[in-house]
Amino acid sequence: MTDNDLVLREDREGVAILTLNRPEALNALSPNLFVELRSIIDQIATETDSVGCVILRGKGKSFSAGNDLKAIQRGERAPSAHFQADTLAAIENMPQSVIAAVQGHCYTGSLELVLACDLLVAAESAKFADTHGKWSMTPTWGMSQRLPRRIGVLKAKEMMLTGRVVSGTESVSLGLANYCVPDDQLDARTWQLAQQIIQNSWHTLRADKSLILGGQQHHLNAGLQYERENSPGAGPDMAERVAGFGKKGS
Repeated sequence: MTDNDLVLREDREGVAILTLNRPEALNALSPNLFVELRSIIDQIATETDSVGCVILRGKGKSFSAGNDLKAIQRGERAPSAHFQADTLAAIENMPQSVIAAVQGHCYTGSLELVLACDLLVAAESAKFADTHGKWSMTPTWGMSQRLPRRIGVLKAKEMMLTGRVVSGTESVSLGLANYCVPDDQLDARTWQLAQQIIQNSWHTLRADKSLILGGQQHHLNAGLQYERENSPGAGPDMAERVAGFGKKGS
């Protein structure tokens, strides 16, 4: 890994921290950045014994300004027609929990990116918007499906049809983000959340994510049946954890 990489990876105490590394371009999502991101997340997805949680963040003053229109104008292309959308699906389907840490701009393509993550911590400077309409574009990375599921159809339509900017504070009340904190506390709060997650059984973490994602494809009764049929049962660390119940520090 070098400072020239478009996505940086740091591993710390069971957490993989991924940083979009184009601060001079507000971390705009170029095809080449997506290629690097996909390679890293595909690798992490195989590392279930050493990585229990992933943090996705952006270097500099913004998480990401969105799809890189200048790269498109330069002729930069992804490896396949729906490579970006497939990459977001790969993030959504990772065994590990994924937390987005967002400061500054998070527009359109980058909003679609964070919607593929499991949790979101917003800084007070965060600005979320869907600007497809500004450019006469239509979503293909998942906006029309993931945003209504995250914040409800009514509010999703408002964001998509008006293109208005949602602040970090409002993002929590909408259900888009879990927390909003001052900018200088964003990294610390995100790290604290990751630590809370990885203290639990990683077996359970993977099962919870998989069951929620799979169950959302069904109506309630079918979803309940899906859980019964697909829950993997007790993990290998259950006996140790139960034996420690009630002991000091447990």
